[in-house]
Amino acid sequence: MADALSLPVRDAGFDVAVGGLVLNFLPAQGAAVAEAARVVRPGGLVAVYVWDYAEGMEFLRYFWEAAVAVDRSAAPLDERRRFAMCHPDALRALWTQAGLADVAVAPIEVPTVFAGFAQLWEPFLAGQGPAPGYVAGLDPPMRDRLRDALRVAVPTRPDGSIALTARAWAVQGRKPAHGAT
Repeated sequence: MADALSLPVRDAGFDVAVGGLVLNFLPAQGAAVAEAARVVRPGGLVAVYVWDYAEGMEFLRYFWEAAVAVDRSAAPLDERRRFAMCHPDALRALWTQAGLADVAVAPIEVPTVFAGFAQLWEPFLAGQGPAPGYVAGLDPPMRDRLRDALRVAVPTRPDGSIALTARAWAVQGRKPAHGAT
């Protein structure tokens, strides 16, 4: 394990630096991308993927909309506001600012089909992560109000299943070859 802002490796020692679902949790995303660029050789690839909290995580969008409907104080906890860099333009800018070239951002869409409402709701009771942490802090009557508001909000099929989409953004760029402009 190492600090993403200060990797304990030599400059240009790797062909590829890659990360999954972590960049948005780092205190200085730009510094982390620059550090990844430092450790790849000229022509090397720096790539990550992050959840699209702003628009593409449908189950979280429904969750936070229901949470704010029953408790206005939940609004600042919504990942859409907290993780604004999880957007193609912001990701492209981070890679470009780190001196990477041939930057490309692409969506990764994952169907998230829940057999029923209980399968959607139960992970929110785990207590880990922003949304489950919020639920864990609610008193039982407020938790029930949130659960009921979410149940009404999500699109439920006639068979009781709930089909949503979870989208991530993948971004990659190459360290320019020596002397490239």
